[in-house]
Amino acid sequence: MVNHVYIHIPFCIRKCNYCSFVSGFSPKYTGDYLKALLYEIKSRYKNDAINTLYFGGGTPSLLSPSDIEVILNNFNISKNCEITLEVNPETVEYNKFKQFRVLGINRISLGVQTFNDSLLKLLGRLHTQFDIISSLDIIHDAGFDNVSIDFLYGIPNQNEKLLEFDIKKALNLDVTHISTYGLKIEKNSFFYTHPPKNLPDDDIQANMFTLICKLLRNNNFEHYEISNFSKSGFNSRHNLCYWRNENYYGFGVNASGYENNIRYKNVSDIKKYMENPILRDEEIILTNNQISEDEIMLALRLKDGIDIEKFNDKFKIDFLKKYKPVIEKYCRLNLMKLENNHLKLTEEGILLSNEILCEFIS
Repeated sequence: MVNHVYIHIPFCIRKCNYCSFVSGFSPKYTGDYLKALLYEIKSRYKNDAINTLYFGGGTPSLLSPSDIEVILNNFNISKNCEITLEVNPETVEYNKFKQFRVLGINRISLGVQTFNDSLLKLLGRLHTQFDIISSLDIIHDAGFDNVSIDFLYGIPNQNEKLLEFDIKKALNLDVTHISTYGLKIEKNSFFYTHPPKNLPDDDIQANMFTLICKLLRNNNFEHYEISNFSKSGFNSRHNLCYWRNENYYGFGVNASGYENNIRYKNVSDIKKYMENPILRDEEIILTNNQISEDEIMLALRLKDGIDIEKFNDKFKIDFLKKYKPVIEKYCRLNLMKLENNHLKLTEEGILLSNEILCEFIS
């Protein structure tokens, strides 16, 4: 049974300078792309009841309400399904978003990144601080009460004072969820071939992350996953399916999915995808050991960490015995803790999570 769906929409008005995703394609491809997408869905979807559906991109809000309706009509949507649409401020229009709400979209993820206009320009964003606030007003007026915003930190020329302004500004807005990501220069991005100057170093980024955690925690946001914070009852149910290692469909160019112990990624070339939408670049059948390691890596991103009893029952091992040296090492360093039969990262441990997680991989 697969109860979660990710749909990749690769169109943008302009690709941002830091973006390495398969995106930035002209919306002129929309018609042909949607034909391919619908073909893939009809070929692979097994009429499972869908509990979460996420339109990611790219800029999915470039689609029309009729485009969204056609896609949604191909799924067996459960009554309380969480349906998220990623949005950029420059695409927000009242009538369009009112129609999105009527169609059943009930969660908006708004790409903010920063409120600082000079940093937005450096990132290649098309909006301003004024546009962000205006778009949020429209989104709320259109009937959305579950609104997430994304931030980047570690932006060139950014310091802790500018970041603090961003977070405090967000706390004065009516948002229920905040995602924060440290800027990384990835291949296939403009910044990779044109390296920016004045990037905050790792120590400054660590201080920025600590500042974010403090400000959001002190304002009733739960730090429920390494990069994500929410008000009570507003965790991203879709993203939790990834971190809980649950099955999910991935539809669209370069979309990834996980079904029946198989991880796959669709073809990353948009023209090849439109020619053959069921073509995959990668398909890996996971061993039981690989699945258990994935589960460790993902669960330790969560505030609740690894439920040791459930893990032992699922994989028929003694988790504490198998990983005793690693657990004792990091508990002694106050980077992990055992609490109520759950193994968790501490806040200090989160800053070194990549190094710690690697020690659980054989």
